[in-house]
Amino acid sequence: MIVPVTAVFAAVIGLLLLVLSTHVVRFRLKYQKGMGVTDDRDFEAAVRAHANLVEYAPLGLLMLGLAELNGISGHLIYWVGMALVVGRILHAWGMINGRGGTHKARMAGMALTWLAILVTALLLFWNVFQVYG
Repeated sequence: MIVPVTAVFAAVIGLLLLVLSTHVVRFRLKYQKGMGVTDDRDFEAAVRAHANLVEYAPLGLLMLGLAELNGISGHLIYWVGMALVVGRILHAWGMINGRGGTHKARMAGMALTWLAILVTALLLFWNVFQVYG
C-alpha cells in the first residue's frame, strides 16, 4: 500500500525542516558555535523553532500515515494534514518573528498542531473500534 496524501505532507515538512536548519546553521557559522546557543535571542529562537518541528512533526506524520494505511478517508487525512503543516509553518514563523516570545502565529501554530494530533488520534481510535469492535 502507498500513502500519497501523507507523502505530500511529509515532503512539505521536510522542506520546512531544511529551511529551519539553514537558519540555525547561519547563526552557528556567525557565532562559530557548534553546539548550544549564545545569548542572542534570535539564535535561540531559531534553534527552538527547528527543535519544536522535530519534536512534533514526526509523530503527526506517523499518525497520518497509519490512518491513511488503515483506510481512513483521504479527504479527512488531507484536512488534518493541512492543519498539521499550516500549524508547523505558523509556529516556526511566530517563533522566529516573535524572537521566542509570545506571538499570535506561534500560538495559532501550536493550537493547529495539537488539534491535528488530537483529531488523528480520535480517527485512529474510531478506525480500530470499527474494525475490531
